[in-house]
Amino acid sequence: MQISELAHRAGVTTKAVRYYESLGLIRPERLPNGYRDYGEQDVRLTQEIRALSSLGIPVERTRPFLDCLAAGRRHADDCPASLAGYRDAINELTRRIEGLTARRAALIGHLREAAHRNSRVSPANEGEDFMTDYESLPADLPVPEDDGAAAHLPGTKAPHLEFPGTGGATIRLDALGAGRTVMYIYPLTGRPGTDLPDGWDSIPGARGCTPEACGFRDHYQDLLTAGVAGVFGLSSQDTDYQREVVERLHLPFQMLSDPTWSLADALNLPTFEASGLTLYKRLTLIIRDGAIEHVFYPIFPPSEHADQVLTWLQDNPL
Repeated sequence: MQISELAHRAGVTTKAVRYYESLGLIRPERLPNGYRDYGEQDVRLTQEIRALSSLGIPVERTRPFLDCLAAGRRHADDCPASLAGYRDAINELTRRIEGLTARRAALIGHLREAAHRNSRVSPANEGEDFMTDYESLPADLPVPEDDGAAAHLPGTKAPHLEFPGTGGATIRLDALGAGRTVMYIYPLTGRPGTDLPDGWDSIPGARGCTPEACGFRDHYQDLLTAGVAGVFGLSSQDTDYQREVVERLHLPFQMLSDPTWSLADALNLPTFEASGLTLYKRLTLIIRDGAIEHVFYPIFPPSEHADQVLTWLQDNPL
């Protein structure tokens, strides 16, 4: 058979076949005209090389396995030399894992130092799990459903409420000024060394406040370019808690505190209970000229929400 057929049957490229041949791993017959003629054994060998490579065994180290097949064994790892090849590959992986583990530990140390350099919260104790990963989301989070709890909000005037901000002043919702303001409302931002409420990941829409904040941070200039006059985050956590989040995540906008849920009372916003805490359900208000122009609810995934807001702004220019 020709090289193209061999490559197709073995699931590799013709370039890979030529490389295997250059290493002497496969040796096709030659026709009288000098052309290569690959046989079924070449297909088997090529498939074996591909399978071993997928396990992380370099092509150059597959020869003992191929020699085992050439010796008439049913399986490429029926020979002692093949078992030694497995052991060598495992030892190499072990060395790489140890090296990566050491690098990970060093990075965690740098992260601990950087995250708390300007923070009011002390670094986690040596025995604590500092690397609770709040900046990424598990793949199996439950998706929140639209229960209609925010359907009444578009067109509602911003209430006459003031909230303490992390910048030191109070922010009045009905005095935000002309143009659009993005206010994302969220349950609770986790922070290193602090446990989240029990069952947090099983509550639809609860997990993801840190990725959401980071998304608005990373797209902050894009949002301003899209016509936004300001961005605020709001939760029921106190101002000191919010200030630590702003400092640790390097947020370029203020976070507002509403520990008495006054905004929930004024606008009938949805909340939920977790570990004895009353927390806001995640939603985002676009406030324009003193009224709620648009509402995002429910929000999922939170890590992509800033992109969703930016897309809506670009699709609905002022």
